[in-house]
Amino acid sequence: MENLIEVLEECNIDENKPIDVFIAVFLAFGILISYLPQHYKIISTKSSEGISPLFLLLGAVSMTCSYFNILILQFVQFGCCINTYSAGYCFENVLGIIQLTIQWACFTMILILFISYFPEYEKTIPNISLGSGYNSLTATIYSPEWLYSLQVAGAVGVHFIFTLIVSAYLLIFIGGAENKTTRYWADLLGVISLILASVQYLPQIWKTWRRKSVGALSIQMMLLQTPGSFLFAYSLASSKGTRWSTWIVFLITGCLQGTLLVMCICWHYREKREKLLDENLIIGPDGNLVPDEHTRLLGSQTDGRS
Repeated sequence: MENLIEVLEECNIDENKPIDVFIAVFLAFGILISYLPQHYKIISTKSSEGISPLFLLLGAVSMTCSYFNILILQFVQFGCCINTYSAGYCFENVLGIIQLTIQWACFTMILILFISYFPEYEKTIPNISLGSGYNSLTATIYSPEWLYSLQVAGAVGVHFIFTLIVSAYLLIFIGGAENKTTRYWADLLGVISLILASVQYLPQIWKTWRRKSVGALSIQMMLLQTPGSFLFAYSLASSKGTRWSTWIVFLITGCLQGTLLVMCICWHYREKREKLLDENLIIGPDGNLVPDEHTRLLGSQTDGRS
């Protein structure tokens, strides 16, 4: 406890660059706004179809590790807010924590909505017994994908509680970021976050590629977040007390999310084109599809569709 008090008394009042403060505030609002299209799409369509539960697991664990990484490294700022900083300086020096708090909460909300709006027809499968007649289909059981999704939600909750307990113990009884043990734990969280962020989008990219459909993913969210990830990485890198393990996560995430964005845009326009062709095709008396006067040339070349 004495170590913690000593750390909280070591406060340096350095004026932040106005441009860095502006970027940090802009990103805090941008992070919140960027997630809203994804939340809205799931709620409005009442479906989370197409979202990979493994993507959510890797993302949620990565976000939690990154969040506690910056909490530990900048924990001294909370004491400085009480003892030394004015309200303005306090706000400026905890902007990194505010940003990650918003991002962690918004991503966790996606997981909650994913479970809440999981397609009903995918939750169960027929329970086929070895009997015959009516008793051969006695009931339905939960599908493997639904059970896996529930396990993902449980694992995310357990991981958050475990990380919270260990981090709180180190900060209160061992010392802040100046202590080697605490600093190693913070770096470990940063490395874990980096590794998971490096592969986070791969399950979603693979699932989207196999489905050849955007599903419940929001293109608007990715359009906002992909460039925002690079700005976010710069903002965190310029914050006091942070290390490379804090900001490099978002640099890699931006590259992977950009890949998924390009893929979703391609599938989106492909779906629009196919829908337009379907609307402009007429079935003739012989059962074949014939173009009407409004059908595009591309549609008239589509033979044998049914």
